[in-house]
Amino acid sequence: MTLAEDALVWAHREEWGRLLALLVARHRRLDLAEDALADAFEAAARTWPRDGIPTNRAAWLLTAARRRALDRLRAEAVQARTAPLLAIDAHLQEQAQGVMADPGDLAVIDERLRLVLLAAHPALAPESAAALTLRLVLGVSTADLARLFLVSEPTMAARLTRARKKLATAGVAFVVPEREELAGRLEVFATIAYLAFTAGYAPGSGPDVVCVDLAGEAIRLVRLVRELAPDAALDALLALMLLHHSRRAARLDADGRLVLLPDQDRSRWRHDEIGEALALLTPLASPVDGGRGREWQLQASIAACHATAPTAGQTDWRQIADLYAALEAATGSPVVRLNRAVAVAEAQGPEDGLAILVGVAERLPNSHRVPAVEAELLARCGRWDAARAAYRRAIGLCGNDVEREHLMRRLELAAPR
Repeated sequence: MTLAEDALVWAHREEWGRLLALLVARHRRLDLAEDALADAFEAAARTWPRDGIPTNRAAWLLTAARRRALDRLRAEAVQARTAPLLAIDAHLQEQAQGVMADPGDLAVIDERLRLVLLAAHPALAPESAAALTLRLVLGVSTADLARLFLVSEPTMAARLTRARKKLATAGVAFVVPEREELAGRLEVFATIAYLAFTAGYAPGSGPDVVCVDLAGEAIRLVRLVRELAPDAALDALLALMLLHHSRRAARLDADGRLVLLPDQDRSRWRHDEIGEALALLTPLASPVDGGRGREWQLQASIAACHATAPTAGQTDWRQIADLYAALEAATGSPVVRLNRAVAVAEAQGPEDGLAILVGVAERLPNSHRVPAVEAELLARCGRWDAARAAYRRAIGLCGNDVEREHLMRRLELAAPR
């Protein structure tokens, strides 16, 4: 990856949501703002390699997006006058105007939080809200959103379009809601943040197996909303995120290759974050009341089992398998069943894990992780031909460069010993 490409990837991860919020505040049209910003990034991809990386990347993108928005408004003047407008907080609009006048002065309030809570509005179904927020605030691609939600890319594109139109026609205000109203949006918000975090640690496509910045942004959003409205479910969610995020430095080796949990250098884990997560979980010893909060509490408890084991060999896999069984009973999720199969294989043996895995591939036909797990367990059973076939299926489904390379190495090693 060139320096210009690196700069563009950084700008997309760090600045997309903030710039989009400022454009919405300026023009009061979500569709116009999103299209203009996307055009600006496309222009940057063409010009930065040729002309050099600007000193202030965010300001360059904001200026380019503003010009494209103005060009479109001039070309569609009649349409623009009749298009539904979002109600905008006056302070944010003034700030956006100031930023437009001086592109180097990029915001002091958290505009991305406004975008998150805009998409968490009750006018939208939870899945539509989550998908739209990931797209708007964090710039997750439509293809990766489709993978996260287990739907086709055209289906996801149509869902995003409907969600944008619904927000516009509903006249939803672009403001942080009052505390009473905020409480009603917490579960949707938490789902959004959880999916953003998931996107960070399962990018699905491209060269990165871990998008630390994306995951870190999800954590930051949860911290912000917890300050506005303390909630046990958000405590459980933050604990879960911190436990997984604490292992970020150990997930890849010096050559950028994937390092699985049992092989990670535990001295590189962030034990301060593990301690913070465990402190959050301690007051939640009794089950969180139903819903997603209970699911996140169970997932965090599973992550805590890994985090507190002195070595990989001392992991309490039986407890983890029991926790996954409780989580599967609560959710019915095929992804949870896949993870339960791994835990059962560790606790009882690979044949028992394969028995749990039966039927999961049919429920997750596009996931490379199902045949990858199947391949590992088949190899442990000495069923080499079947293991190699499963590895090939996993490689064919995998869109992430680092994970695909890992699977190819495992295929090479899948031979009788």
